[in-house]
Amino acid sequence: MPSDHLTRRSLLQGSAAIAAAAPALVPTGAAAARPTAKEGTGMIPVELTVNGREVHLQLDPRTTLLDALREHLHLTGTKKGCDQGQCGACTVIVEGRRINSCLTLAVMHDGDKVTTIEGLGTPEKLHPMQRAFISHDGYQCGYCTPGQICSAVAVLDEIAAGIPSHVTPDLDKVSLSNSELRERMSGNICRCAAYPNIIAAMNDVAGETKA
Repeated sequence: MPSDHLTRRSLLQGSAAIAAAAPALVPTGAAAARPTAKEGTGMIPVELTVNGREVHLQLDPRTTLLDALREHLHLTGTKKGCDQGQCGACTVIVEGRRINSCLTLAVMHDGDKVTTIEGLGTPEKLHPMQRAFISHDGYQCGYCTPGQICSAVAVLDEIAAGIPSHVTPDLDKVSLSNSELRERMSGNICRCAAYPNIIAAMNDVAGETKA
């Protein structure tokens, strides 16, 4: 069409035709390079010894140890509280040390020994710390109790091993005291405020009574 006969209608029609043809102009390589929604992360084999039993799991590498215990092994005694490492409800014992299981990935503990509240004792044969918590009423609602007990067991082991804390006055002589217990247990929150009874239970297990 001659330029002197160009109209608004013909201009719009020509623009629409060009726009419709545009997808065909995209190079094949560029289209293939686009990520697709189906792309995902492969599963990774993880072996753990949980409460004395060997387990073999296939996990998404983003799975936390807490979710592996609760969702894959169905050990629901370990609780999910804040999921940010601030409340201590998810405390378990890994290779003899207490950790917040919500802050660590399961794949990081491949081959490790993990002890949860279910592994400390059973209703028929309670762990001494479990018995002490019952005797001293060291719980109320009970939600934080599994983490409190696991942490308390590990705390007494820390003191026995001579590992100092922030309040230890003499780094060469670590001894049990109420201030040591309170400091070391400060990462385990009890919203029912059963703290005095928890300290009493720990002193009972340690074989000492502090004023």
